[in-house]
Amino acid sequence: MNNFDQKPRGLACLWHALRYSLCGMRDALMQERAFRQEMMLALILIPLAVVLPVTMVERLMLIASILWVLSLELLNSAVEAAIDRISLEPHPLAKQAKDFASAAVFIALCLCGLIWLTLAGPLVWAWLRAGLV
Repeated sequence: MNNFDQKPRGLACLWHALRYSLCGMRDALMQERAFRQEMMLALILIPLAVVLPVTMVERLMLIASILWVLSLELLNSAVEAAIDRISLEPHPLAKQAKDFASAAVFIALCLCGLIWLTLAGPLVWAWLRAGLV
């Protein structure tokens, strides 16, 4: 067995995993417009979720829905990159795979919107009305 066959273990494994994850986030922020847009939304909504007067479970649902969108966007980008790596030629199965991944992001965005409208919508509406009266 040579050094290339040995995989890091313990804390070294966690360190490598963290580095790979951070590289993936950096690359997504640099190369994926949709991920940047969703990240900007997350930077606004997550602090809002922290200050909203909701239960802890509701707060977790608000934040988790945003993180779910970001996670699926990363998977969508991974599918697109893998398919583009295989071939840039149009192919029905490549289109189908990309469309499926895109649909998953769309469903996550709908779920996120529904959760935010249900849990935060009435509170934000009440704040706006109180400020306008």
